[in-house]
Amino acid sequence: MAKLPLEGIRVVGITPIWAGPFCVMLLADWGAQVIKVEDRFHWMAATRGAMPHPFAELEKQRAAGILSYLNKSPGERPWNQNVLFNVHARNQLSMTVDLRKPEGKDVYRRLIQVSDVVIESNAAGTMDRVGVGYEQLKEWKPDIIMVSLPGFGSYGPYRDYRGLGAHMEGFVGHTYIRGYHDMDPAATTTVFHYDATAGASCAFAAVMALHHRNRTGKGQWLDMAGAETTMPQLGDLITEYTMNGRLPERLGNRHRSAAPCGCYLAKGAEPGAETPGGDDKWVNITVNNDEEWEGFCRAIGNPPWTRDKRFADCISRYQNQDELDKLIGEWTRQHDKYEIFHLMQREGVPCAPVLDSRDSLEDPHLKERGFYEQVTQADCGTHFYPGIAFKMSKMPNSIRMPACLMGEHNEYVYKEIIKVSDEEYADLVEKGHIGMDYAPGVSL
Repeated sequence: MAKLPLEGIRVVGITPIWAGPFCVMLLADWGAQVIKVEDRFHWMAATRGAMPHPFAELEKQRAAGILSYLNKSPGERPWNQNVLFNVHARNQLSMTVDLRKPEGKDVYRRLIQVSDVVIESNAAGTMDRVGVGYEQLKEWKPDIIMVSLPGFGSYGPYRDYRGLGAHMEGFVGHTYIRGYHDMDPAATTTVFHYDATAGASCAFAAVMALHHRNRTGKGQWLDMAGAETTMPQLGDLITEYTMNGRLPERLGNRHRSAAPCGCYLAKGAEPGAETPGGDDKWVNITVNNDEEWEGFCRAIGNPPWTRDKRFADCISRYQNQDELDKLIGEWTRQHDKYEIFHLMQREGVPCAPVLDSRDSLEDPHLKERGFYEQVTQADCGTHFYPGIAFKMSKMPNSIRMPACLMGEHNEYVYKEIIKVSDEEYADLVEKGHIGMDYAPGVSL
């Protein structure tokens, strides 16, 4: 196999929840040796699950969502079985150490001295308070690269404010424009678009800093306000206000310049269904111009209403979307979502079925591309997982390692990477730094 582009790069990750873990996942996928630094005495919220020791009854009541575990059971070590963690912790190593203790800080120093990049996605100032901020790190290793990803950045009036993806999305204006036009923002769902955006931006920034170091020999600290990584995606909305004085409102599935544009019920939907979900079947259709409108009309058999003057051109269709959507919905309810998908695409009309996770796993296109990969993890068994985000023609790639068990690679990291002696290792075990379980009494 060809050498992956980030092979030879060592990344240290102290990354709770999702944005930071998504960043180090991308770096690990493409060859970086990512070492997750974990603490047996401190629970990282929502990273390895919702809580260290969930009650079985609670899990039964919440079998789906962020509290879920593989095989629907928390098991003896629930922190190794959380669904979200098992997706983003692939291709990585895990070590445990307590950075609050002097010997733990010394272990971290030795790790930094043989590493290239540190990724941390904690609240602003956390690493400084622990004594392992960038100023300290560059004393240990002058060319180290450190990327910090707090929600609001490292300075400014909101520096010390806490927030998760839902709060960042509200802050940047994403929540306000998400939802249907007749609903208020309270009706929107928590999609956590922020986390994926911030994580991908963080990985890109780390690679840029490595490129800079290759040219100059200099490391640096990257201050990334996670919220600001999302705002450029909403630039047209901000500019709409600054240039035209208009505040964009919620459009649901509609578009500001395309009509028709919507999500329509397909054959098999429950009678009276109004929103996607359950056993309902849905399809997305968008018509951008007159040429696509002609293709759309051919796809549905050119019924008489397609020649109505209300739908004669782009502007008239945009102005009469309510009536148009009703007519389209009557047609889509008579056809399977995949049938509609293929009919539209053959005529050059943007269209796709709305898939749930089961549909996605069985989709013939994703199967042909080998997107889902079967992975076996010691505590969870064998399951299918989303694969590598993109393919490179000269560098075949796949998931090489399952999600790391907590502390699974302690002996390798301590003895092989930072050259701790057997005596030191035994002493660190005795003092509680090294282990595969959280210390008794650890909770949220």
